[in-house]
Amino acid sequence: MYDLGLLVACCALLGCIVGFLAGLLGIGGGLIIVPALSTLLILFNVTSAEHVVVISIATSLASILFTSTSSALAHHKNDNVPWHVAPWVMAGVAVGALISGFAASLIPEQLLRSVFAVSVVFIAARMALSSRNKPSSTKPLPPGPILGCISAIMGGLSGLIGIGGGALIVPMLNYFSIDIRKAIGCAAVSGIVIALFGSIGYISAGWKVTDLAHGFAGFVYLPALFGIVITSWFVAPYGAKATHYLPVNTIKKVFAVLLVVIAIKMVFS
Repeated sequence: MYDLGLLVACCALLGCIVGFLAGLLGIGGGLIIVPALSTLLILFNVTSAEHVVVISIATSLASILFTSTSSALAHHKNDNVPWHVAPWVMAGVAVGALISGFAASLIPEQLLRSVFAVSVVFIAARMALSSRNKPSSTKPLPPGPILGCISAIMGGLSGLIGIGGGALIVPMLNYFSIDIRKAIGCAAVSGIVIALFGSIGYISAGWKVTDLAHGFAGFVYLPALFGIVITSWFVAPYGAKATHYLPVNTIKKVFAVLLVVIAIKMVFS
């Protein structure tokens, strides 16, 4: 039997790191939560290697539901949510995220690791090469149904790897001439939808698995979720404040290298 209190304490520490980095760099917590929680769950013998990645992804999405809600409320208050675009994006990511929750349980463990790793490397490369001075595209916004279909793909991939979606949705909207602040606000609102519908999919798919221990709601591990949320919710604002004092662009590049190392380790572990 594993030490539940120590596991929750480790998850609370993980929540501090995730919350601070989310506020500092504007990243989804899943990039850190999934590999770190996979290691913790194996270390504490919570589950077998067969289910560890899908459980980590499901728990990551559930935690993002809380942090995205806080972020979305702040963006709405600052009038940074483009509500003429958001409904189409939200509808699309809802469909994609819901499907991903069921699909992930059917994908072989190693393939799921590989999908996560490739996605993380892509996001890391974008983070390392991004520049705030780079001009946005003048590509016109496509019709609502087409935007919804594109968003469904983004939502499906986000749900499949357990991230909030901002790393994919922000560059997509910015490519279609949406101001970067509005794109971030829309991504924050969409993150709630991805986390909600993705979590529903993972919970529903997990009910069919009989060899999960106590403390699970489908594939979501509740003690880990509690530990992450109780700290990340409060620490994120400090990360946001730190952007005024720390060299964020330099930190992004260092963090991008770290993400690539994590992705490689996850594939070959």
